[in-house]
Amino acid sequence: MTDRLPPLNALKALEVAARQLSFKRAAEELNVTPAAISHQIKALEDQLGIALFRRAGRGLELTAQAKAALPKLSEGFDALAEAVARMRPRPDSGQLTVSVAPSFAARWLMPRLHGFFAAQPDVDVRITARTRLVNKRGHDNAVERATVENWLEDSDVAILYGHGEYTDFRFDRLFPLKLAPMCSPQLVQGDNPLRTPQDLHGHLLVHDDTGTLYDGVSFWEMWLKAAGVEGIDTGRGSHFSQPVLALEAASDALGVVATFPVLAAAELAVGRLVLPFDQQILLDSAYYLVCPEPSLKRPAVAAFRDWLLGQAAQQAKT
Repeated sequence: MTDRLPPLNALKALEVAARQLSFKRAAEELNVTPAAISHQIKALEDQLGIALFRRAGRGLELTAQAKAALPKLSEGFDALAEAVARMRPRPDSGQLTVSVAPSFAARWLMPRLHGFFAAQPDVDVRITARTRLVNKRGHDNAVERATVENWLEDSDVAILYGHGEYTDFRFDRLFPLKLAPMCSPQLVQGDNPLRTPQDLHGHLLVHDDTGTLYDGVSFWEMWLKAAGVEGIDTGRGSHFSQPVLALEAASDALGVVATFPVLAAAELAVGRLVLPFDQQILLDSAYYLVCPEPSLKRPAVAAFRDWLLGQAAQQAKT
């Protein structure tokens, strides 16, 4: 027996014949003659040094070795078929799948998406929420690429939070991100009013852990350092893995959150949240539209990119 992999045609003949338990039906499925199947199986048995089939009455049955190999053989050929399908050009069916972080989807993309629907009524948009980390600093390129590929595995484009280090893909920075404390107006006007950043000493901090997860430094640490505030324990307070959850906690007067005002536009507009201080700091991270370069040849993808960049340009002006 040799370690050399047997010919692929022989392995396929085995997989089909084992599944059909008939050389004749295997020949029909593969569009060859039964003699060709018999020849392939015999050559394979000679190379492996084992029997793969035995006669059982008027039919066939598998030997123990063939029976053990069949599930993996079938799985392997299914994987090959899927790989080939992914390499073939996709027809532009007008369907567009977008992977996006839940907070950005809910607080920024969804309120604007009706505009894309109106402009592209023939495009069927599917939104997939993703929460796995992308572009965490300190990752090597292989990890970075694998993570982005995970987001794009079943999607045409992805909207990611990160630092724009997507060198193997087409990527567009959407707009600058600012960071600021926000809270319910109840806290501004309460028994311990928030008039200056120093007043944060008397309030519970609400943490959006995005900063810590991506940069290793919390948003509160970033903002307090920029504001020149010392002596506040940034280790205390409640923690949330998504900005939308932290914003909800702050809206319910559970504390003061430091995160992106752009994701709180609706609450700020109606006064459910307020900015107690003037100072906002500009981050070097942002949201990015990322896709494989060939995807832009699809009209639906190109149209979505053009529309999204237009919306982002309007956001940047505010």
